[in-house]
Amino acid sequence: MTTSANAVRFDDDSMWVHLDDGRVIAVPLAWFPRLLNARPEQRAQFELSPRGIHWETLDEDISVDGLLAGHGDLTHGRVVNPA
Repeated sequence: MTTSANAVRFDDDSMWVHLDDGRVIAVPLAWFPRLLNARPEQRAQFELSPRGIHWETLDEDISVDGLLAGHGDLTHGRVVNPA
């Protein structure tokens, strides 16, 4: 069974992802520099898919599996793992 996002919201410091199994996870925007530096209206223009979240105008794709594993932006060879 694959867990999917069914809603996303933001506050000043975090992205909150609501999952279809009832969990809500929060990750720091600092993990994703494109989102951190984006305007609120740019952050709000996302698409949900069974595997993740996509921002066309920001060229950002975030997988739910990556979020659950504690991974941030991997485009610069950096892995964020709070454990």
